Amino acid sequence: MAAGSGARGGEPGGDGPDPALADFPARAPETRRWCFADQLGPHFLDHPRQPVLLIESRAVFSRRRFHRQKAHLILSALRHRAAELGDRAEFHRVGTYAEALDRLREPLSVCAPTSWRSRDFVLARPDLQVLAARGFVTTQPEFAAWAEGRGRRRLLMEDFYRDSRRRHDVLMNGAEPVGGRWNLDEENREPPPADGRIGVPEPWWPVEDDIDAEVRADLDRWAAEGLVSFVGDDGPRRFPATRAEALHRLADFLEHRLAAFGPHEDAMLAGDRWLAHSLLSPALNLGLLDPLEVVVATERSAGDRAAAGELLPLNSVEGFIRQVLGWRDYIWHMYWHLGRDFRYRNHLAAHAGVPEWLTDLDDAAVDAACLSDVLGDLRRDGWVHHIPRLMVLGNYALQRGIDPSAMADWFHESFVDGYEWVMVANVVGMSQHADGGVLATKPYASGGAYIDRMSDYCGGCRYDPRKRLGDDACPFTAGYWAFLDRTRDRLAGNHRMRRPLQGLDRLADLPAVVEQERLRGTEPP
Repeated sequence: MAAGSGARGGEPGGDGPDPALADFPARAPETRRWCFADQLGPHFLDHPRQPVLLIESRAVFSRRRFHRQKAHLILSALRHRAAELGDRAEFHRVGTYAEALDRLREPLSVCAPTSWRSRDFVLARPDLQVLAARGFVTTQPEFAAWAEGRGRRRLLMEDFYRDSRRRHDVLMNGAEPVGGRWNLDEENREPPPADGRIGVPEPWWPVEDDIDAEVRADLDRWAAEGLVSFVGDDGPRRFPATRAEALHRLADFLEHRLAAFGPHEDAMLAGDRWLAHSLLSPALNLGLLDPLEVVVATERSAGDRAAAGELLPLNSVEGFIRQVLGWRDYIWHMYWHLGRDFRYRNHLAAHAGVPEWLTDLDDAAVDAACLSDVLGDLRRDGWVHHIPRLMVLGNYALQRGIDPSAMADWFHESFVDGYEWVMVANVVGMSQHADGGVLATKPYASGGAYIDRMSDYCGGCRYDPRKRLGDDACPFTAGYWAFLDRTRDRLAGNHRMRRPLQGLDRLADLPAVVEQERLRGTEPP
């Protein structure tokens, strides 16, 4: 296997779409670099001794009701970085970013931040030199060259992923993919084992320190003073707050969990919320890891173990690399490519508000075992893996017609790895199909049968996944048919939805199901 040594000039990253960011050279190393709290790795600096500005803004946490553990992780990571840098860093704890910036009287540069709002802010300040974004594998010119390629009709993730594999020489055997296939996703959809065990050790966990204790005390004080409000449980911190911790988690995943990752990556187990997932998304999104180094380390680990006589399953290696090299970068670039107004798309006319029990992560209010269990995991940890996000939480919101933009905000606030750029495309486009099929060719809607097959939730649930009508009717099964009925006119032109929509006409009890679900609304199922 190649070691990812293909074309990649200079520092990692992708230019933003604004011409004002294009082709700015880095200033001399003595120019102080302002690093946002999601730009904490060394790849956001131009020189090992470059001076740094770090700003802790309370306004960031007062504008939204974040998960307590998300706030803790961000502040812990920011303060740990300040401690590591020592006298190289100016660290300001203030109300707003502008309050700190107005105090400085020296040249400053900043790598373009990761949301439209924050980019507007930095570009509006004449005292800041705004450089191209970093922290992603594919650059904006590379993405533009791919997107504007000859004959390209749709910006499909699979096409982007293959192009990126070629450019960076990842899992390639000359001009062909290792193993002869680009995508082994069909081998990664197995239901959970019957005994509920996938046979991997528990993940490595970081150990909290004095900085974490200080963060916890400050968050308690801010909340008591009414400056902020949080949702979810407090601690212990589950995710890396330093680069050393992030590298340790990566090494632990590659050694103990990668081999088992692929087959059951879509499975859900009530007794094992971690399965064989890497738990690296928060560290990547804080900028503690460069995504290409994760890809290279993964491929190198597989190669080294193969040389030692231990072949890792290719579907596990490829499946994980596709998440980092393919999907993560694709979502980043699509956030900018689709524009500011993409978050307000609403192709399926979904206007219901996010219910209070969901906003509060009140799993005790919910009887449906899958939804209650996933909400409980989210309340405790600020994280669940991609299938509970998509096929439980997102599926519920899609069926109930909850406003897509509001759901993007909810995911942003409730998940430790949630950011504007992550959630707008993922939720509005993929999960809620509010773009009419730009990111996904059909809605990710399913009845209880899918959840029953891919989890162990349904066995002890008061609802029956086979039933759509009655007191014990599964809210996902009934909700699926009510969703199709509500959206049939808007989905009529989607050829992938032809058969499901035809199925509506075979349901003699459809009017009763629709009325039942209308009365249920967004009450806790």
